Amino acid sequence: MTTFNVIGQPADRVDGPQKVTGEAQYTADIQLPGTLWGKILRSPYPFAEIVSIDASQAKALPGVHAVLTGSDVQGVLYGRRLRDVPALAQDVVRFIGEPVAAVAAETEDIANEALEFIDVHYKELRPTLDPFEAMKDDAPILHPDLDAYPGLPEPLGKPTNAFVRNAWDKGDPEIGFAEADAIIEREYTTPMVHQAYLEPYSCLVWIDDDNRVQVWASNKAPFALRGQLSDALGIPVEDILLNQTYIGGDFGGKGSPLNVPLCYFLAKASGRPVRMVMNYLEEFMAANPRHASNITMKTGVKNDGTLTAHDVRIVFNSGAYGGFKPGVNLGGASRAAGAYRIPHVHIDSVQVYTNTVPCGHMRAPGEPQVLFALDSHMDTVAQHIGMAPLELRMKNLIDAGEEMPTGAVYQEVKAKETLQAAIEASEYHSDKPANVGRGIAMGERGAGGGESHAAITLNPDGSIILNTAIFEQGTGTHTTLRQMAAEELGIAPERIQVEVWNTDAVPFDTGSGGSRVTRVASIAAYEAVVEARQSVELLAAELLGWPEERITLRGETVTNSDTGESQPWTDLLSRANRSITGRGAHSDRERSAVTSFTAQVAEVSVDIETGEVKLLKFTTAHDVGTILNPVSHQGQINGGLMQGIGYAMMEELTIEDGSVTSLSFGDYKIPTSQDIPELRTVLVESDAGTGPYRTKSIGENPIGPPAAAIANAVEDAVGVRITDLPITAEKVYNALKAQSI
Repeated sequence: MTTFNVIGQPADRVDGPQKVTGEAQYTADIQLPGTLWGKILRSPYPFAEIVSIDASQAKALPGVHAVLTGSDVQGVLYGRRLRDVPALAQDVVRFIGEPVAAVAAETEDIANEALEFIDVHYKELRPTLDPFEAMKDDAPILHPDLDAYPGLPEPLGKPTNAFVRNAWDKGDPEIGFAEADAIIEREYTTPMVHQAYLEPYSCLVWIDDDNRVQVWASNKAPFALRGQLSDALGIPVEDILLNQTYIGGDFGGKGSPLNVPLCYFLAKASGRPVRMVMNYLEEFMAANPRHASNITMKTGVKNDGTLTAHDVRIVFNSGAYGGFKPGVNLGGASRAAGAYRIPHVHIDSVQVYTNTVPCGHMRAPGEPQVLFALDSHMDTVAQHIGMAPLELRMKNLIDAGEEMPTGAVYQEVKAKETLQAAIEASEYHSDKPANVGRGIAMGERGAGGGESHAAITLNPDGSIILNTAIFEQGTGTHTTLRQMAAEELGIAPERIQVEVWNTDAVPFDTGSGGSRVTRVASIAAYEAVVEARQSVELLAAELLGWPEERITLRGETVTNSDTGESQPWTDLLSRANRSITGRGAHSDRERSAVTSFTAQVAEVSVDIETGEVKLLKFTTAHDVGTILNPVSHQGQINGGLMQGIGYAMMEELTIEDGSVTSLSFGDYKIPTSQDIPELRTVLVESDAGTGPYRTKSIGENPIGPPAAAIANAVEDAVGVRITDLPITAEKVYNALKAQSI
């Protein structure tokens, strides 16, 4: 592989000093004169008519500047694509925690006090909390006007709670099942889980003296948010400005408008800037968690292990609304057949409205759900025909040039090589004590597409500024972009200052998400540097009379390769009395021709007296292109693994009678440092990749397979199969007890 000077080397984080010293400005830190606090009164019922609201006492409270109810925002619906979310509930509430009224006041305490003076009378309705109940003919319809909502993928023709369906087909499963020696059908379920980012969602809206809407928000897709606000509020996009702030973690949850439309209405009503900051009770109750799912898998297999057919039915609980998803669909569902060679496949996915917290996106949306089901199911299939789980996978994983189950063909396929690397690194075949088990799982994911812009400016004083429209949400994007620019210019990364554009600077930028930033934004930055370098070389030709084709900019100088003469580029810019700026733009929305495979092996011990599962060792192998920053790359792997482990073993947004009961980190458990097992990472090098450096995505790849790997390891250890996440001691104990009866 190509050797670089800066690329592939550990690099200091661009935002590191600001974050560790407290200089970094998050949305909640932004101070504007006269800023008010906005607070929300939320529904105590999962489904109810709003009979009346009396806000007169709240409005009369000293220090209160605005009180809004649904009648003040009548008809306003917002969403990332599907616009079905009201700024405030209008006539009916659809989940516990839905905003019913809002207050803007001088202080947070006054705003909270004012909420207590708002009198709301409800008429309770029969809630529908289970998606299967919601799909029955006699179920209450949550959204009778669904067909009229902007952004619905396709009209449904009749009221229904099953508002989005997607299907992926290859061949004819009935033919495949007829060819099978055995047909195995199982059901798997997963819960809602929260992204658990460190910074709760916050926003600040100010309508300035020019009547321009200025917004600061914990949002990783500012240009998309600008468009969503424009659509919902009826304001031209040029009258809305998204300003850069730091984002304290995202994991998919901070692409939604959430409180921004409501914050706008409070700012408009009060004539003052308004800040809204969710606390974690509100986050768990009313943000946009990962979807719960129920997945049925039916697989045909021959006695020699050849897979013949695979039929998958997926039901996602969308909660009360669907507007928190950028494309409405959950694309991860398409991976429900994995990278296995299966000639006949049908995958059917449906999203269903229920009277529970609305779901949105979390890292690899839809994917951890189906990968838990798929690779748990592969072990069950192997067991049914008496074949080793590893042998079944090696027999059926696709090879180069073969189609994926959904029809895609990739430039390079390293599924088997990646699995073999994980097997060797994990010592999978070595002896193990009693009640210790090992489990395998696979994943595959390519980079998403999108649009991005960048610029780099070389100044006569020697300073260099790299501009990007990417709002940094913690993944190190600004650092890797700076490394790329430094590589191309032949200088140290520290020489380059990164400045983030607001939404006035360029027409559009897709923002972070979908593992797309390296694929899209890095190419834009590369093109900007190439243009700037060529402009400096052209200037040298004009001022020095050197042949343009013999001039090279590298490091601090431009050099004439014929004569060996050189001059500092700063001298040339000073003579010309100007700076030089190169701009780059890249748009690629097609499916990537390159993908990346993940293979993982979990090793666990199980206490047969209590059911406690202890994760002893976890091995993950990834086929990778050029790694831009090994520290950030490993950080993405470790972070994704820990989220996947949390999903597998402890995380669950528990809901009882429509009410979220895990409303703090005392009840909602996430892994801590004590839960981290021995981690082993193996990188399988590849010549394939996207862009000038041949990179592959990594951000979402590690999170999908861990749950299946751990479930498989538990069965290998003690012979019980857990099909309902999370895999808790109680579930394992009960399964062991049932097994012994």
